[in-house]
Amino acid sequence: MGLMVYNTMSRTKEPLVTMRAGELRMYSCGVTVYDLSHVGHAKMMIVFDVIARYLRFAGYRVTFVRNFTDIEDKIIRRANEEGVPAREISERYIAAFREDIAALGVQAPDVEPKATDHVPEMLALIERLVAGGFAYVVDGDVYFEVRRFPAYGKLSGKNLDELLAGARVDVDDRKRDPRDFALWKAAKPDEPSWPSPWGPGRPGWHIECSAMAMRYLGPSFDIHGGGEDLIFPHHECEIAQSEAVTHQPFARYWVHNGFVNMGKEKMSKSLGNTLTIRDIVKRHDPEALRLWILGTHYRHLLEWSDERVHEAAVALARLRRPIEYAAPYAASETFRAAHEHPVPAEFAAFSRRFVEAMDDDFNTPEALAALFDFSSALLGKSLSPQALVTGAAELQRLARVLGLLQRDAQPAPPDVLRLMDERVAARAQRDFRRSDELRAEIQRLGWLVEDTPEGARLTRKSG
Repeated sequence: MGLMVYNTMSRTKEPLVTMRAGELRMYSCGVTVYDLSHVGHAKMMIVFDVIARYLRFAGYRVTFVRNFTDIEDKIIRRANEEGVPAREISERYIAAFREDIAALGVQAPDVEPKATDHVPEMLALIERLVAGGFAYVVDGDVYFEVRRFPAYGKLSGKNLDELLAGARVDVDDRKRDPRDFALWKAAKPDEPSWPSPWGPGRPGWHIECSAMAMRYLGPSFDIHGGGEDLIFPHHECEIAQSEAVTHQPFARYWVHNGFVNMGKEKMSKSLGNTLTIRDIVKRHDPEALRLWILGTHYRHLLEWSDERVHEAAVALARLRRPIEYAAPYAASETFRAAHEHPVPAEFAAFSRRFVEAMDDDFNTPEALAALFDFSSALLGKSLSPQALVTGAAELQRLARVLGLLQRDAQPAPPDVLRLMDERVAARAQRDFRRSDELRAEIQRLGWLVEDTPEGARLTRKSG
């Protein structure tokens, strides 16, 4: 059947058919940089990191764009509170964001544009909307006229009457319709501004993503992603302002991840109930956080739990164990070229299960189940060293698609390996007293010895 993707627009899983054979173009909304990023942002970044990784694993040439919103009311407010330029605030938190998600193992996108670097593209798009009769000017502000785009609401499922009755819209008597949204905002005192045909001002929030996505991916592309809170109004507005001028679908697939809640409430900076990424990685292994997030399907709600992340750390250690068992063999000359050997047929089923799960709308819980079963099979059988090394390498290759098992197991240092050789010789001579002494010495150096029918296994002590 191939790769199936849940499309928010159609509310069904659809076969992934890209606009250009073998190539996939994807845009994901980034963060507004006025504060440190929280675990809700971590989920969104990890989800789309995994999607991009898997698409590349599946053979697509991926172009992944993720933006920074670096001009917005909250940024300006914070800059005024601190008495510094807005750019100083945005650059501070862009740097912090990059540090935080690097700690989570999130790969950088192919393009990472900032809104303030693309004001000319936004102005050109707004001018086209005004010229086409889709937007109007009031006192230096420019608004998109929602009534001129009858398909408005097709992504969120809202109709225009519902929006008029209860949508979250700014109250402004100058609008022709309360549903209309700002494309350009006239300059105010103590705010950054840019020249425009309608006077100095700054872009509205929605226009930036349309302009940047079209700049790097073209007027129509394959996947547009983000958190489910962006479906309305942000993505709805992006569709309207983009398709009004291009007359073609802005994105073929719309992919949205579910929220992270703190207790029973949605995590939100405005509610003051956020948990920053930087705080989390001080308490938890970042890969354990990633494992916890991926243990629930990306479209589903997550409820924060320190206990569950601790449990994920224990599970992660279990998943990593075959890599540790294989490391001493893989480090030796005999098994240096292990990757050149095919994976034993008995393990091929785990790879198939992994791919089948990820092809089903990036079903990471099922993909993880396949990996844990694979790990158990590697641990539970008397394998030849060659089979262990090749199986562990395949396990790690698949896990890295999810951003897990990124660190290679470190082989034991030479003094430990020397003691192991002595112990092998002592056991061959049935000198079990000396063998036990050597085991104790190896343990004192931080390593454990497990005797198996296929020989001794050496693993680093935890903790």
